[in-house]
Amino acid sequence: MLNHHAEPNNMTAGHLAQRSAVLNLDQNGKQIVEKQDLYTRITNRIVAELEKGCRPWLKPWNAEHAAGRITRPLRHNGTPYRGINILNLWMAATASGYTCPIWLTYKQSQELGAQVRKGEKGELVVFASKISRTEATETGEEIARDISFLKGYTVFNAEQIDGLPSHFTAPAAPTLDTVQRIERAETYFKATGAVINHGGDRAFYAPGPDRIQMPPFEAFRDAESFYGTLAHEAIHWSGAQSRLDRNLSSRFGSHAYAAEELIAELGSAFLSADLGLTPEPREDHASYIETWLRVLKNDKRAIFTAAAHAERAAAFLHGLQPKGEIADEPNAESAA
Repeated sequence: MLNHHAEPNNMTAGHLAQRSAVLNLDQNGKQIVEKQDLYTRITNRIVAELEKGCRPWLKPWNAEHAAGRITRPLRHNGTPYRGINILNLWMAATASGYTCPIWLTYKQSQELGAQVRKGEKGELVVFASKISRTEATETGEEIARDISFLKGYTVFNAEQIDGLPSHFTAPAAPTLDTVQRIERAETYFKATGAVINHGGDRAFYAPGPDRIQMPPFEAFRDAESFYGTLAHEAIHWSGAQSRLDRNLSSRFGSHAYAAEELIAELGSAFLSADLGLTPEPREDHASYIETWLRVLKNDKRAIFTAAAHAERAAAFLHGLQPKGEIADEPNAESAA
């Protein structure tokens, strides 16, 4: 807490052409995702979950796969997806009951000698790109203008594909025990340099003194609950003016506070996945769901903005770690 004191893609393995209402071609003949349609479909999917009282970023975990019980969705080469694609693929995996976090394109599966099963539906992932166009002014002068847009492609979960190499479907290897995972989390948050005080019965980030306040460790049900809460407050801490300077007033107006809480919820889920922790729903945040629903229903781009901010916050905290601890390379996907 900050203290101020769907529709799925209809592409199948047998029909790889997207609907013309969804994709257009750019000047190079490549497909361009029409933003409003994509924003609407993904936002509606998240809204449907929130209306059921579920926060879709809190239930992507599995216990069966070698890639890890807790992880972001992964590309075929093990690289994690980012931003809005995390939420979309987490929701897709949950809806279909997939335990494997790995997603491949149709072509990638073929290159591995595998085959997407006939009739399987894929999921659309997106990334940001730009094209430059020359336009004439009223005086006849030609000027170049960059146009931002979303490009998309379809991926299938490894469980929709036959004939993949064994490591794609291998059973889970032994994971780090609780003590090792907690030690990793402790080291991670110390490395941020944030001032973290303990005491009282509330968890919050105080912007004035620039500190995180946490209840005593013993007050939490378990260690993962403690570090999941600390991750949430660390996301708030990252937005300070001296760090990411995350001012949401101009973007979200009177809903800026609720938007910041949504960013912290998403960011803590991303961090928890990276640290191998299971995040727990915070009951004191349940009251925000109604506001989040109002914001998302009135602004189909809001969840994309929140996910991008959450991704930047997680990347910022990763960047404070000793070199090699957690890789977080820049990626255009974060802006999607």
